[in-house]
Amino acid sequence: MNFGIIAAGQGSRLVQEGVGFPKPLVRIDGKPMIGRLIDIFVRCGAESVSVIVNEEMTEVADFLLSLASRLPCPLNLVVKTTPTSMHSFYELSSLMEGKGRFVITTVDTIFREEDFAQYINAYSQAPSDVDGMMAVTGFIDDEKPLYVATDRDNRITGFLDKPEEGVKYVSGGIYGLSGSSIPVLKKCLDEGVGRMRNYQRALVAAGLNLKAYDMNKIVDVDHASDIASAEAFLRAKNN
Repeated sequence: MNFGIIAAGQGSRLVQEGVGFPKPLVRIDGKPMIGRLIDIFVRCGAESVSVIVNEEMTEVADFLLSLASRLPCPLNLVVKTTPTSMHSFYELSSLMEGKGRFVITTVDTIFREEDFAQYINAYSQAPSDVDGMMAVTGFIDDEKPLYVATDRDNRITGFLDKPEEGVKYVSGGIYGLSGSSIPVLKKCLDEGVGRMRNYQRALVAAGLNLKAYDMNKIVDVDHASDIASAEAFLRAKNN
């Protein structure tokens, strides 16, 4: 499996709240978030890890370059300022084109390693007609969550801005996809679509077979107060 991390955002809310590190280098239990993700990916058998950072994040780029020689797989670093997260997603997915299934996450997505490993195992073993498997959660702490509608077989039927009856999941910011998703992404870019949630809607509209995988609890680090919450979540056994 090939993995990617979107780490090109500005992290402006953390800066405004007094956090002195670039967002990817914010420490959770003593480890930079981006380093924690890479370690987890490696332990999940990563064939490669690709990361995009913006041109202002020289500290983050330097940190990643210092890791590269110690990793058992290639680390591909893209230094580019993009207008949206969807453009960042394209930069990473294009590196994985023709290599089968891949998983891309946002850098501020915090989850338990054992939950993620089970998700990767499920996605790896999914039938060949499954075009993607999105990690979802019933825990909602995002300011603008993306609700994920599913049928009885956990096939994704829609991505919604507002909750509807029977919808129990929101997106966890973990995108498991395959090569069939890339032409849809290119079409969205050509048409000026600029948000990840609209790209995901386009995947459903194109008829791709996307499955939802409940990864229990996933939290985001958007505010300074989220750092302590994320650490407490990871330390708790039955949260």
